[in-house]
Amino acid sequence: MDGRLEFRDVVHDYGSGPVLRGVSLDLEPGGVTCLLGPSGCGKSTLLRIAAGVERPRGGTVTVGGRVISGPGVHVPPEQRAIGLVFQDFALFPHLTVARNVAFGVRGSAAEGERRAMELLERVGLAGYGARYPHQLSGGEQQRVALARALAPRPPVLLMDEPFSGLDNRLRDGIRDQTLDILKEEGTTVMLVTHEPEEAMRMADQIALMRAGQIVQSGGPYNIYNAPVDREAAMFFSDINVIHGVVRDFQTDTPFGQFLTPGLADMADVEIIIRPQHLKMDFDRNGKGPLPTPEDGVPARGKVKRARFIGNSSIVEMVMDHDGSELKATIPGVFLPKPDTALWLSLRRDRCFVFPCRRQSRLENPYYS
Repeated sequence: MDGRLEFRDVVHDYGSGPVLRGVSLDLEPGGVTCLLGPSGCGKSTLLRIAAGVERPRGGTVTVGGRVISGPGVHVPPEQRAIGLVFQDFALFPHLTVARNVAFGVRGSAAEGERRAMELLERVGLAGYGARYPHQLSGGEQQRVALARALAPRPPVLLMDEPFSGLDNRLRDGIRDQTLDILKEEGTTVMLVTHEPEEAMRMADQIALMRAGQIVQSGGPYNIYNAPVDREAAMFFSDINVIHGVVRDFQTDTPFGQFLTPGLADMADVEIIIRPQHLKMDFDRNGKGPLPTPEDGVPARGKVKRARFIGNSSIVEMVMDHDGSELKATIPGVFLPKPDTALWLSLRRDRCFVFPCRRQSRLENPYYS
């Protein structure tokens, strides 16, 4: 059986309202797909349906072309050839590490032991086979759980926030090691996480979920650089929002005009810019840098506060034109004093323009 995992129009509820609303998703063999979204969006429910722990109200789930869940079909979890790694690792406390890993291996005890020793060496735990789970650190338990899930060579592996219980100092290294092993095994992986950084670090494909639906899917680069809406952009980083109104397919802002084709006249829009894509210049006797086609017109403001956060500085500005606040991230140490006058320019090629709800004139100073 190959590792192609497919969901088609999957719906589910728990009696109090829909949890999944027609989810369709393809996981390519040998790839890592991250289900990413806030708590309660349905990602863990979709994983439980794939595992066979939940039976969906509608839709189908297939592995390698074989229907494992659908109308009149519900293959039991133990017959699905799907591995599981849980958030709490769920190791058997009464079994040694080697016996934990060998637990699901079919064949003779000798074959199970060989496979266990092979995987323990690959996860950096050679020589730990005789220990018990309570004698291991959290990171070591996570690696044993991964080895146990991979031991039967499942075509599909489901991972439910497997790194959330680990110390931040260990997490990055264990993620990288886990990813290397998964790629070597050629396993198709569905990983549930609420951490954008984790999804960006591990995924070949990200499926961004919200309110029981997949709102956007694709490679990490595309998801980050071409968000489908404001909420999608916000999920990956802080954002600044500048409001405007469309006139003749253009929108006036303090930073110059933005082309907004495809939007009706008088439509309210929001222009999204991430803090790291703002440029900053000092005020020179009330004058800033000259406008450029790439950055548009600079706008002046005053520093509200500045903070150093390790590899960069966050500078919060109050803009002269309307008192709105914008936030810029500057590499290195840059800590101007409050009330320092500075000019901001936008990286226009990094801005996103989305329609927004109709605003009142008080809310939108450019609505006149």
